[in-house]
Parts: sequence; C-alpha cells; structure tokens
Amino acid sequence: MGKHYKKIMEMISFRTLLIIVLIFTGLLQFLLMLGNVRGTTYDIQAFQLAPETIRAVKTVEDTVKTEQERDHAEESIEPVYVYNEETAKHRVALVNSLFDIVSDVRTEVKGKDAEASIDNQITQLRNKLKEITDSQSQLIFTNSQLQSLMTVSDASIHNAMKIVSDLVETTLSDAIRIEEINLKRNEIETKIRQAPNLDVEILNAVIVIGRAAIIETETLDETKTKELIHKAREEVEPTRILQGQIIVQEGELINREVYRQLELLGLLNNQATIKPVVGLAIFVLLQMSFLYILFIRSKMELTKKRNAVLVTVIVYAMSIILMKLLGQLTDQFDVTIAFLYPTALATMLVRLLANERAATLVTVLTAASAGVMFHEGYAAVLQMDIALYIIFGGLASIFFMRSIEKRSHLLKACGVVSIVNIAFIGFYLLMSQSDYGLSEQLFYGVAGITSGIVSGALTMGLLPFFESAFGILSTMKLIELSNPNHPLLKKLLTETPGTYHHSVMVANLAEAACEAIGADGLLARVGCYYHDLGKTKRPAFFIENQMSGINPHDSLPPERSAEIIIAHTTDGAKLLESYKMPKEIIDIALQHHGTSTLKFFLHKAKEEGKDIEEKAFMYPGPKPQTKEAAVISIADSVEAAVRSMKQPNAEKIQKLVYSIIQGRVQENQFDECDVSIKELKKIEVVLCETLNGIFHSRIEYPKDE
Repeated sequence: MGKHYKKIMEMISFRTLLIIVLIFTGLLQFLLMLGNVRGTTYDIQAFQLAPETIRAVKTVEDTVKTEQERDHAEESIEPVYVYNEETAKHRVALVNSLFDIVSDVRTEVKGKDAEASIDNQITQLRNKLKEITDSQSQLIFTNSQLQSLMTVSDASIHNAMKIVSDLVETTLSDAIRIEEINLKRNEIETKIRQAPNLDVEILNAVIVIGRAAIIETETLDETKTKELIHKAREEVEPTRILQGQIIVQEGELINREVYRQLELLGLLNNQATIKPVVGLAIFVLLQMSFLYILFIRSKMELTKKRNAVLVTVIVYAMSIILMKLLGQLTDQFDVTIAFLYPTALATMLVRLLANERAATLVTVLTAASAGVMFHEGYAAVLQMDIALYIIFGGLASIFFMRSIEKRSHLLKACGVVSIVNIAFIGFYLLMSQSDYGLSEQLFYGVAGITSGIVSGALTMGLLPFFESAFGILSTMKLIELSNPNHPLLKKLLTETPGTYHHSVMVANLAEAACEAIGADGLLARVGCYYHDLGKTKRPAFFIENQMSGINPHDSLPPERSAEIIIAHTTDGAKLLESYKMPKEIIDIALQHHGTSTLKFFLHKAKEEGKDIEEKAFMYPGPKPQTKEAAVISIADSVEAAVRSMKQPNAEKIQKLVYSIIQGRVQENQFDECDVSIKELKKIEVVLCETLNGIFHSRIEYPKDE
C-alpha cells in the first residue's frame, strides 16, 4: 500500500470508512440492478369499471385498516389514575408551617423588635416565608395581607390555622384530578368565607393559604396507561390482503376502497417506478446492513479489517458488474446463459483475501443479487434456480479451500466446483420437466464446467493485484515468501548459514505446534524463516555463526554485548520493512523475544560489580500479540537450548521444554495474546515429539580395526 493510502486510512475511523464504502457499494448495486426490476401494473382510475379481474400478486398488510382497528382499541382504554393518600398530610403540614412561621415572627417582634415599624415587620415576615412562597406558585401575599397577619390577635391566628387545616384535610381526602383543581379551590374559598369566628381582617390572607394548599391528589399513571394501550394495540391482528385474493371482478366499479387496495399493492401505472425502486432500495440496504454487522463485529486487527472491507466490497461490486454484462446477453439466447456465471469467483477471492465468514456472506449476497438480476417474467421476484446455483458452487469452494498451501489445491477446488455445478444443473433440468435437445444439454454441461474453471482462473489472475494493492498476506503470498530463492533468504543463507539452519529448525517446530492448536502453521513457518534476519547485520556476534571458535563478546562489556544481541529484532524489522515485507512477518521479527531478559549478560554485569539498570538487558518487545508469535518465541528458545545440550534424550528434552514454557509464563510474556494454558500444554507435547524425532538416539557402529 502506498503512503498516501496509509495516511488516509489513519485519518478515517473504521466505522466511518465502513459506512462510506458500503454507501458507495450499495449505490452502485442499486443503479446496476434498477433496470432489472419489473412489475405488472394497470392504467385505471377510480370510479371506472375494471377491465379485467385483478388479483393480489403478493401478500401485504393493509396498514390503513390495521391502524384504524388499533386506534379504535386505543380509544376504548380508560386512563389509569393513582390516588396519593399522603398528599393531604403534606398540604396540612404546609399550612401549619405557614402559620407557625407567622407566629414565630410575631413573637420576635413582640420581643426584641417591638420598636420596629410595620413595614420592617412585613419585610421580616416576607423573608421568613420566602422559602415556602418560592416553591408554591399560588402562594402570593400582598403587603396588606401580611400586615393583617402581624396585627391581629394570637387567638385569631390559631383559630385561622385550625379552620384552614381542617378544610384542607377534608377537601384533599377526596380524589382530585388536575382538571378539578380550580373547582376545589373555589369550594374551599367559599367555605373559608362562611367559617364562623374567623377574623375578617385576615380573611384574604387565609383564602390565599387555603387555595394554594389545594393540589391534585389523583395523578395519571402514564406507564400503566401506556401499557394498557400497547397491549390493546398489540392484540389487534394485522389486516392483510392475501396473495391471489380477488381485489375486483371484471366489470365491477372501482370504488375508493378498491382503488386504495390497488395502490397499496403497487398495481397502478403511476406507481410503476416507485414501488420496485423502494423494494430494491430495501433489498440493497438489507445486504449492506449484513456487511456492516459482519465487519463491525469482527475482532480482526484494525489494518486487516480495513483491507478485508475494501477487498470484500470491491469483489462484490465486480461480481454485480459481471452479472450485469452477462444479463445484457440473456435475451439473445434461447438457453439460460446465466449458468456461465463463475459461481465461486467472489467466494474464492474473499476467502483467500479476507476470511471464511466474509466469503460465506458474500456467497449468499451474490446469489440473492443474481436472483434479481437474472430473473425472468413479470411474476417472479427472484430467479431461484440461479440463486441456488451460485450458493451451491460458492459453498463447495469454501468447503474445499480450508487448506490451500499450493496452487494445485486451488485447481482441485475449481474441479469440485465444476462437479457441483453440473450436479445442480442436472437437478435443474430434471425438475423443470422440459424436453431439452442434445445441444441444449451439452451447453448446460459445458456451462457448469466453464463456470468452475473460470472461477479458478480469474481468482488466480486477480489475486496478485489485490495482494499488491492492499498488502494482504494470503496463503499464496506465504508460499511465495517461503521460496529459498527469495533475496532475503539468500542473504540469510550466505551471510549467516548457522542462523539459516537454526531458522529452518525453528520453522519445523513452530509449524507443527501451531497446527496442533489451530493456529496458522504456514504463517509460523514463513515467519520463522525471517525472524532472525537482523543477525545478518553482525553475524559473528551470534554463537551459531561463530565458526572460528572466537567469541567477540569475550572482549566486550556485558552491556555492549546485550545491546548488540537485543538489536537484532529491530534490525531485522527495519530490513524487512525496506523490502516491503508483510506486517505479520515484521511483527514476528519484533515480538519473538517479547520483553524477555538476557540473563547471561545481566548476571555477568552483576558479577563484575557494575551498577547497571536491568531494563538495559531486556528486549524492547512488544510481547507476542498472536498465537503464532507466541509459538515461535517458545520454539526459538527450545531449539537453541536443545542444540546446546549434551547427549539429549526424551527426559532431558521434556524437562527443558517445560522449564522454558514455564519461564515465559512467569515472565508474563503471553499476557497480550490469546494462547491458553491448555494450548501451551499441547505445544509442549508437540515440541517434545518433534525434537525427539530430530535428536533420536543413533546406533553406535563398531569401529574398523
């Protein structure tokens, strides 16, 4: 991938990229399929006679009638109200609090503020009442009303409080709804005016308090009411117009209701370009939604996921274009030339470049699209024979492409697809119950074989372009990178033959272990070939390349030796990047030592009594991020350790492998990858078995005398 492409991808979030790509793909598909959508319509108007008997061509819900029935059901529901028994107590307490405040202020005035003017007394009382009056919108006192409360006798105040409290409690003991509040306030005002022994001077103030105390005691329970309404609406069965149902008989008057049903079914000429368009839009939207869900839930690494999205939509769009071109020739032949369509093309490409789940979904989506684009006749919505043809061919390729390690395996998959195609065509010819001539039968047979072969040929031809454009590491690419003639492998062999041999041995171990736990064995093998490429920068500093027996580390301080050894991971990554190697291979070169410590040189530095920082003797990492990297890190250490072991046997090898794995676990080297303890045990077993096969005991032949 180019630098500009990488920059653009980094600037856009994955969700945004996915939405943009799917919008363009859906729009392209919609435009290409628009001409394939047809339907039977009638040029008729309301209140004319039906030219023929018209039946419903599909089952649809009569939403107007259904909604009318649901509205009637909703109207029959009575609102649910809830009475609050505590309201009366709270409002009586409010009334008492008001009069208590008045009494307290009156007491203060009679005491220390006896000389205060009436205006100051009113201000003092208003301030005391402020907290309550601010929370009660109806509780508004004039200065004259407050003055009356300050000047009447204590007996008048206590009498007024008793009268208002009793009236409020009595009034609020009944259910009062919001629409009844004004009526109840007027009623309590009347009762206050008629109350005996109430001091006339404070009548208006008491009325304000009494009216403000009246609020609703019965409130609408919106939740329960909505539940009843929802239940009533849900219990109404949808009204449907059934497929085949007679809408109007020939010669009958087309009234408003009949005309509405014809309009609902999309049988009028003025709807000829609307209903199919909307239906096609829904169809495309549904397909794009499945692709969105597939990729938004994918747990692949971000770069791989972006590439998978772009590859999938490009291959899918390419398939739609190919269908369109093939569909243009349909009317020129008496046979169904749609059977020439390469059924497994999209499936194979997506399987090799993305993953199996995406390939399966693309197979279904391609088949559904083909059903629309190749459909024939006005009554048909999908050409099911073509749709099933593509599904069977695509799924066959998936089942027989689970292990693609050679191009010949791809060719075998194409052969299987051709056989499945022919089998399905045989089913089609027999089920259609039509008499086909020899030439037609021969055409269909050749079409099935051609479809399979073209699927493979186009896949092999297009695969390198996709790999190059998106930097995708496919199985075919891995096979290409494993070729010993690759420039980097030649460099490794000629400059560091010991490292090359070590890498090949590690590759054998890692591949076997990865296959045992379901990881990518081929990726592990190829990654091992390149994982120690950084050693080519300073070959003599690594023991497997020291043919002369001279170790340059003997004359170097331990921290300098550690620096050189540690650098081989980053040096290798830089060299791989300069050759534009896949990211997965570069990651293995960086991660195969994780953040482990060079204990030999660390111990040597400590023995020399140096004040050293332990971090200087640790690899920079990162820790293994994948199962393949984790397996390679174990296999790398195991192979080097066993090779240096004197007279290895099964017991020694088993103890060594176990100790190395446990050491990695205790150092938390596998915290960032999803390898489990159970898988580590499998890796241990496989490594031991493989090493025992390599370092088996040999028969000691007698020496010649």
